[in-house]
Amino acid sequence: MITLKAKASSNKLIIFFSLFLLLIFLFLDPSSAAIPSGLYRDSQQLLSFKASLTNPNPLQDWLTTNFPCNFTGVSCKNSRVSSIDLNYKILDTDFSAVSSYILSLQNLESLSLKGSNITGSVASVAKTQCSPSLAAVDLAENGLAGPISDLSGFSPSESIRSLQQQDFRRQSRPLAFLRRSPVLVREGQQNLRRSAGVGFQGIGVYLDLSCNNFTNGFPSFGDCSALQHLDLSSNKFSGDVSSSLSSCKSLTFLNLTNNQLTGEFPVISGENMQYLYLSGNDFRGEIPLDLSESLCSSLVELDLSSNNLSGSVPESLGSCSALESLDLSNNNFSGELPINTLLRMVSLKNVSLAFNNFVGSLPDSFSNITNLESLDVSSNRLSGSIPSGVCQNPRNKLKLLYLQNNMFTGPVPDTLSNCSQLVSLDLSFNYLTGPIPASLGSLSKLRDLMMWLNGLHGEIPQELMYGVSLENLILDFNELSGAIPASLSYCTNLNWISLSNNKLTGEIPATFGRLANLAILKLGNNSISGSIPPELGDCRSLIWLDLNTNLLNGTIPPALFKQSGNIAVGLLTGKRYIYIKNDGSEQCHGAGNLLEFGGIREDQLDRISTRHPCNFTRVYRGKTQPTFNHNGSMILLDLSHNLLDGSIPKELGSMYYLSVLNLGHNDLSGPIPQELQGLKMVAILDLSYNRLNGSIPQPLTSLTLLGDIDLSNNNLDGMIPQSAPFDTFPESRFVNNSGLCGYPLQNCPPHSSSSSNGQHQKSHRRQASLAGSVAMGLLFSLFCIFGLIIVAIETRKRRKKKEAALEAYIENHSHSGTANSAWKLTGAREAFSINLATFEKTLRKLTFADLLEATNGFHNDSLIGSGGFGDVYRAQLKDGSIVAIKKLIHISGQGDREFTAEMETIGKIKHRNLVPLLGYCKVGEERLLVYEYMKYGSLEDPTDSADFGDNNLVGWVKQHANTRISDVFDPEIMREDPSLEIELLQHLKVACACLDDRHWRRPTMIQVMAMFKEIQAGSGLDSTSTTLTAEDASFLRSRRRSRDEHKRGQRRARKAVERKSKNFPEKFFERRRKMAN
Repeated sequence: MITLKAKASSNKLIIFFSLFLLLIFLFLDPSSAAIPSGLYRDSQQLLSFKASLTNPNPLQDWLTTNFPCNFTGVSCKNSRVSSIDLNYKILDTDFSAVSSYILSLQNLESLSLKGSNITGSVASVAKTQCSPSLAAVDLAENGLAGPISDLSGFSPSESIRSLQQQDFRRQSRPLAFLRRSPVLVREGQQNLRRSAGVGFQGIGVYLDLSCNNFTNGFPSFGDCSALQHLDLSSNKFSGDVSSSLSSCKSLTFLNLTNNQLTGEFPVISGENMQYLYLSGNDFRGEIPLDLSESLCSSLVELDLSSNNLSGSVPESLGSCSALESLDLSNNNFSGELPINTLLRMVSLKNVSLAFNNFVGSLPDSFSNITNLESLDVSSNRLSGSIPSGVCQNPRNKLKLLYLQNNMFTGPVPDTLSNCSQLVSLDLSFNYLTGPIPASLGSLSKLRDLMMWLNGLHGEIPQELMYGVSLENLILDFNELSGAIPASLSYCTNLNWISLSNNKLTGEIPATFGRLANLAILKLGNNSISGSIPPELGDCRSLIWLDLNTNLLNGTIPPALFKQSGNIAVGLLTGKRYIYIKNDGSEQCHGAGNLLEFGGIREDQLDRISTRHPCNFTRVYRGKTQPTFNHNGSMILLDLSHNLLDGSIPKELGSMYYLSVLNLGHNDLSGPIPQELQGLKMVAILDLSYNRLNGSIPQPLTSLTLLGDIDLSNNNLDGMIPQSAPFDTFPESRFVNNSGLCGYPLQNCPPHSSSSSNGQHQKSHRRQASLAGSVAMGLLFSLFCIFGLIIVAIETRKRRKKKEAALEAYIENHSHSGTANSAWKLTGAREAFSINLATFEKTLRKLTFADLLEATNGFHNDSLIGSGGFGDVYRAQLKDGSIVAIKKLIHISGQGDREFTAEMETIGKIKHRNLVPLLGYCKVGEERLLVYEYMKYGSLEDPTDSADFGDNNLVGWVKQHANTRISDVFDPEIMREDPSLEIELLQHLKVACACLDDRHWRRPTMIQVMAMFKEIQAGSGLDSTSTTLTAEDASFLRSRRRSRDEHKRGQRRARKAVERKSKNFPEKFFERRRKMAN
């Protein structure tokens, strides 16, 4: 009985636990009644979307066992999925998957997939039944391409439009506006976090397709009466805007910046419009007078910059009383400044009228715009004096005042000190006179004080020491005198000190060594004396030191170079600059001049020549930015034209990144240190006009990037190294060294014997055979002369025939109306005399005449392509071989020496993925390059696969390089050696930099070689030479490999290139094979 009772009790316990487990199972089962059926359907769609991804790792917690409202990026409302935010999750998928599984979610209100590597066409949305609640769609920064056939599928239902309108007006300023201003980046990031819940909670129709690759005509939106936020910026849209947006009456935000839109100013109506951005297009004509009637009631920001608008600013614009920001810069507006119009805009904070043609003066009355924070009228034709009442209103909020590149005269008013909130003041490129007001030192928030190229005189005020926020002090090309105030060292944030081309005296303050952020110090062309302070070596951010043409004496302190290897990040403040390379003439001192150039027209450079005794050979432009992503060193050191003596410190060889070293025109002595072989990045080395002795160190031949050297006018002796790069330098770089010999100077005498006895014996033997040698030599000479006469006569006959034919050819083609270029030759004799410098033996007999004949006088029929650097012609030579000839565009001031050195370097580069340079020549001002002809085209030729976006492989790779670079690598190779991705990433970044659409941003071949050398050394890449992001740099630093791993990786990489990558569309390879067959 006891046993039976125990069994019964045990059975009851088992049944109890079974029921308990069943309840738990039912609770966890997504198909159970614990999850509403609607949410269950939503979860199945989300899981189907995840299953469609090739890489589902970004959505790891999207699992059947997890509650769908807890999925990453998913929010729910009323037990349905209402919001999905997967910004910057690398999904690597086509937009069709988004349309099928995400947009069709029944209660979806907002979708944000910014920067998620979504590709394909958005036309598929037309086939999808979008959620009737869908109010916000953000697809910015993806790879969407092709036509937008219909966007009406994004339109919401009628029932919620009134609610969307009402809520959208209460929304804070969208992030899209803050991306435009670097001052507001941090604020914009905060707004993103604050408005993430607001921007995607059914507040209105929100569509963002910015930063994609759309190339067709401007899309038609159909019925867009509910659309309130539309961002199509940074694409390639063209066509008519007005008709496409005519029914979008509810728009509050419209951004069409950086497209290819043309025509008259578009008619855009909307009483709710708050933010309108049309910059970076090609709109022409005048601003409509009735603009205020259609837009002004609620407009907050208006940006029409960088178009071709003209005429005057309409007075009716003054009725935009809510307007806070107005940007009309980089247009062709004329007339007087519209001050009266601006005064009526009581809310105005930021005004930019730069780069127009406004005339007249700047009146005192503009100070009555009490909310004004920024005024930029640079690069106009304004004249008169700077008004003394600029900040007379005690409530003024002025932070930025840019008046550079005008014609202002008179003194700098003391009353500028009333602008207590002033952060940046630029009065450069005017005709101002008088002293620098000492009262400017009271501006505690001032970061930029720029007044270069004026007529200012007197001393630099000591009171500037109180400007504790000062970062940039740029006062070049004035008449300033006296000593440099040592008190400037109290301005510990100083980053750029530029005082060149003045009349300064005294010594360089040793206290400058306290300036930890000092990156650029320019004191050239003054009368500064004393020694170079060794304390400057404590400036751990110093990358540019220019002290040329002063009265400095003493030795070069070795401590100056102790900062080498300690510069982790170049602290530069992002100013626009130009670097003017000097021509090397006698009156032109120093290597070049670095000048801040923000807000100044490039065609105004001639104004510098009146104060700068140099012809401009090359002008480089850019923006100062961080220079190193790992330990670095100085990049320019110019101590030329001083009174320095002693030897060259061997510590100088530690400056690995030094590109320009100029120690010429001093009194330096002793040998050239072998340690200079450590200057691996040096391109210009000038040690001329000193008293250096000894021989040229053979290790200097390892300086492969050396493009120019000057060792002339010293006491050097011995043989000039007979290998690259020394074998490319002209004679002038070595002259006036009494003991120096070897090419390009005279040959060195034969080596003397080791003993005097041996020398006497050789002398007797030479005397004994001298008579016989002379006799044989005379007889042989007679035969040679006779043979040469016969050869010369025959050659002359043949040459005359060929010249006659070529004369007729040049006469027929040089004046042809269909010829692409008329060559200014005096005749066939000159054409024959121009030989090609070639790197192939088979081409060494080519002349310019052969190229002229092979291209039919560079006729348009031979033209096969045009690029940022010139036109390319197909040429068939006499032996039947085909080459490509590139006729470079004229590069102002590039000398023969620079061109030859660069071509000699490029010609030695041999790589199967680079088109080899076969030869080059110079004809007058023209430069010709002869390349191997690419029979099957290049990787930038169009393909027949729509998967490439812009229909070429280059565009597809560049697009993926900014999102998911691993897509272009063979996954099999990655599995074999995951660390190989680092090296491939580095090479891919270099390739993308070389293929930048903006040709002026492409690196030179010399820079590319430098990047490859750094990759080979395993030291990463310089951020100025590539497009690496800060994350890339950190990634590369943390994953450096040994040299052996690098070699193994190279072998695997070659296999990866040879094997067809699975990530490339099959059609591309099929087409290439067909072409090859």
